[in-house]
Amino acid sequence: MKRHTSMLKSTILYVLLTGATVLMSFPLFWMISSSLKTLQETNSPGIVWIPNNPTWEAYIGIFQNQNFLRAYFNSVFYVTLALAGTLISIAAVSYAFSRIEWPGRNIVFFLMLSTMMIPPQALIVPQYVFFNKLKWIGTFNPLIIPGYFAGGAAMIFLLRQAMAQIPKELDESAFVDGANHIQIWWEIVLPLVKAPLATVATFLFVGLWNSLLTPLMYLQTVDLYTLPVYVSTLYNINSTVQQWPTIMTAAVLTTVPLIVVFFFAQRFILESVVVSGLKG
Repeated sequence: MKRHTSMLKSTILYVLLTGATVLMSFPLFWMISSSLKTLQETNSPGIVWIPNNPTWEAYIGIFQNQNFLRAYFNSVFYVTLALAGTLISIAAVSYAFSRIEWPGRNIVFFLMLSTMMIPPQALIVPQYVFFNKLKWIGTFNPLIIPGYFAGGAAMIFLLRQAMAQIPKELDESAFVDGANHIQIWWEIVLPLVKAPLATVATFLFVGLWNSLLTPLMYLQTVDLYTLPVYVSTLYNINSTVQQWPTIMTAAVLTTVPLIVVFFFAQRFILESVVVSGLKG
């Protein structure tokens, strides 16, 4: 009886997981399928699930589009610089909150966490006015420079918790050997939090790569458009016939770096989750 009950539970679990996988994969399937359809198939009143004659015409066309290639380069450029600065500053601040005793540390940490309660929409106008006074509108500076000041309280909290689990005796031994805080941070602490660091880097990359609103506000010329902004311009609201194959092709090519990053980072993400679960 117990065996049958266990098999029934396993069957139900597999059915639910399979259904969830199919449901979650459907947008990706639809995106790829639509990118291989003809213009007539994508704009037909009926639903065409699989193209009758798959064509690579949209892929060839978009790779010949200089605006798309420029947008791809802009995204890689700004995300690389913003990610590097944000990750280093977050790691440094997390170290200061977790490994160094200084007056008012807990109060400052509490105030930093309190910033998570502020809705991002409330900061749009003051940030725009501030960056406008700095004459940064129309440049990548508003997208890159703020990250160098440890933006992202949630990521700091995550990394700080991971660093706090490292025994303080390692720091004391390093001090005895003549190391300073920078050496301890770089050579001891960061290698020990490699998995949480990779997890934070993945989350930051996804957020930066998919960001639409901020680039749309500050990058006001076609030459500076990033991929999400470029893809949004492909939809013509005044036209009844949309270039869905081109739009979906651009979306597929925008998604590829995210899939690659998740492929290489999944081991670290799982390791980070497992370690957090065991510690909890």
